Amino acid sequence: MEIIEKALAQGRNMLSEYESKQVLSAYGIPVTREALVNDLNGLKAAAGQIGYPLVLKGCSPEIAHKTEKGLIKVDIRNEAEAVSALEEIMGQMGRGPEILVQEMVKGQRELVIGLTRDPQFGPCVMFGLGGIFTEILKDISFRVAPLEKRDSLEMMKDIKGHKILEAVRGMEAADLDMFSDMLIKVGQIGLENDAVKEIDINPVIIRGSRPVAVDALVVLDRKEG
Repeated sequence: MEIIEKALAQGRNMLSEYESKQVLSAYGIPVTREALVNDLNGLKAAAGQIGYPLVLKGCSPEIAHKTEKGLIKVDIRNEAEAVSALEEIMGQMGRGPEILVQEMVKGQRELVIGLTRDPQFGPCVMFGLGGIFTEILKDISFRVAPLEKRDSLEMMKDIKGHKILEAVRGMEAADLDMFSDMLIKVGQIGLENDAVKEIDINPVIIRGSRPVAVDALVVLDRKEG
């Protein structure tokens, strides 16, 4: 893929969040509506297109952990809040920063989908509880790519917290067909792009019944590129 080739040519081993989501989107994986901006005019245009509430994030291939660095502002409800958030993030990032303006996806259930390239088995797809619970609970399952629908549905049942996907507390049951498709396609990305070492889509938020990739990171292996 052109995005991956360009990053490798620049000597990078990581895609930015925006680039990572472009890769996912190219494979038909649902991602947030978003725009990359670098000034106030760009912010206003993006806000007009996407609509409030918004999330603003500092966006760079050098930044993997934006929350710890104070580079994410959520639930921005009007232009004054957006301008303030933009100025604050730009102040943190220094010269020529790029800011990701993103729709605010509302949903209480967060999952993680990922890929890791095992030396023996090749691309392996991962599914589990997402958000802060990924590292705390480590409730995840793996399958070796390529996946068939049967494999992806089994993965979702394998995690201890699988009931999170069912209709619970007034929330709709998750669209398992969409989740299944996402898992299959993540495996496909790994199989078709040797330079992709890891993919981390966290969180995948269930909005209504439909999963949306809200944050994503693609790690590259320059030796394979």
